[in-house]
Amino acid sequence: MNDFISIFIEEDLKNGRFKSVCTRFPPEPNGWLHIGHCKAFYVDFSMAEKFGGVCNLRFDDTNPEKEDISYVEAIKRDIKWIGYDWGDREYYASDYYEYLYNLAIDIIKKGHAYVDDLSDEEISEYRGTNIVDKNAVTVTLPGKNSPYRDRSIEENLNLFQRMRAGEFLDGSRTLRAKIDMTHPNLLMRDPVMYRIRRKYHYRTENTWCIYPMYDFAHPLSDAKERVTHSLCSIEYEIHRPLYDWFIREAEVFPSRQIEFARLNLTHTVMSKRWLLQLVQEKYVSGWDDPRMPTIAGLRRRGYTAEAIRNFIEQIGIAKNDNMVDISFLEYCLRQDLNKKSFRVMVALKPLKLIIENWEEGTVEYLEAVNNPEDPAMGTRTVPFSRELWIEQDDFCVQPLPKYYRLFVGNAVRLRYGYVVTCTGFDTDPNSGAVVAVRCTYDPATKGGNASDNKKIKSTIHWLSAQYAIPIDVRIYEYLFAVERPMDVEPGMSFIDNINKNSLETVRAYAEPWVAHAQVGDKFQFERLGYFVRDPDTNPDGTAVFNKTIGLRDTWAKEIKKQGKA
Repeated sequence: MNDFISIFIEEDLKNGRFKSVCTRFPPEPNGWLHIGHCKAFYVDFSMAEKFGGVCNLRFDDTNPEKEDISYVEAIKRDIKWIGYDWGDREYYASDYYEYLYNLAIDIIKKGHAYVDDLSDEEISEYRGTNIVDKNAVTVTLPGKNSPYRDRSIEENLNLFQRMRAGEFLDGSRTLRAKIDMTHPNLLMRDPVMYRIRRKYHYRTENTWCIYPMYDFAHPLSDAKERVTHSLCSIEYEIHRPLYDWFIREAEVFPSRQIEFARLNLTHTVMSKRWLLQLVQEKYVSGWDDPRMPTIAGLRRRGYTAEAIRNFIEQIGIAKNDNMVDISFLEYCLRQDLNKKSFRVMVALKPLKLIIENWEEGTVEYLEAVNNPEDPAMGTRTVPFSRELWIEQDDFCVQPLPKYYRLFVGNAVRLRYGYVVTCTGFDTDPNSGAVVAVRCTYDPATKGGNASDNKKIKSTIHWLSAQYAIPIDVRIYEYLFAVERPMDVEPGMSFIDNINKNSLETVRAYAEPWVAHAQVGDKFQFERLGYFVRDPDTNPDGTAVFNKTIGLRDTWAKEIKKQGKA
């Protein structure tokens, strides 16, 4: 694994900068975690474990307008499901409000912070800009000082205390750090430390009417917890000078920030803000919609914690951002599900198969293997009768070359059963659609021991029409068909890249054993893919299954190659 972070930590321990290691995972409780966060807390927890240290879970809850206890509980549930435990090291930035307030007072007393009367719009105007011109050269337009920047220490202390006391209107004043309005890094141009917001906080309720900004609260919360290494994604690299400035000016524990590449995944958006938009505008059913890259969505889709952890470990820790193909995540999932999943037979698009020489009313029970990768999972029996369900795709009236499934005159093996030969088919008199396929079976071919068995080039799955149970199956495709949903033309939004055909629900048939499936149970529907029992049940009592991921279909590739798709 490309692990440059370990090198930094080893150097810090060797030169005595720190005696032990403490990391933290600091989510903002304003949404549910997505797979990008998995990489973040994997780095935090694994680095602590590697160096015999500890990892804190801290909620950076400094924005009461967007935060909620439900998000806190969802975040804790998802981290534990992935397999990490923070023990009793659970903290909240909101518990540090008094501590942070007193540090702000100390910085004011040093003459390095002031109360500003400019509005948000005026602060933005005074800040100046960094403009990238047509030659990709950054042109800095320096900011200018606020007319309130030179207030005395005494006046600033008085005004800040009155801000806390609630004497001023929301947005009328802010506390800003006094750094440099010409600094090439815009974040260093007198950033706001506190703003007035009369908003209910889910933990402190109405105790406070001023709230610290993230860039102020985050480094000083790290210092409060004596976090040695503040590991964060690469977009916070530009924040590091400000992180160090607040630690230095507050004269607190010298936590060190180190950045690593964030996880970018094809066909996916990785921002709580964008995911929240999908939820609020009802493009998905909720945060746990199986098309969402949230941990809850992946879990409901049928992903396993082991597959996600293996994926994160395999891609490693790098310094520079790159785009990871989602097919690699799917590969890790298939590897895990293949070893664990119970095999069953299901017809997603059922077509009747009638065995003409099978005695009416006779039922035989055949032995089926539950998982060929794990003999310990045992076997089960499946009923076999005169009328069966097969997949529509397993019969063709006019087959293309290399099609080895059922067509008139061709023979196939029925999985765990007999070889059957197609003798004909029935059609609907109105539509002309095939409604039943007819065949005969060879009693000598049971179990695949007949001498002519080598001539059979295809095995298909089936269900007894008499004993099969109905289920509803949700077939999911990528929510975004394009690889990079955020790459859009001017005037367009990533919403325009939503795949309108990302969900299809079909009524299918499954073998009787499936009736015992519990929520979260995972299966390989033979020849079709991996599926999971969803928490939903239809009003008629029919169980719902979600398609997790498909199996590789060589015939689909052949169709594509021949240009017949």
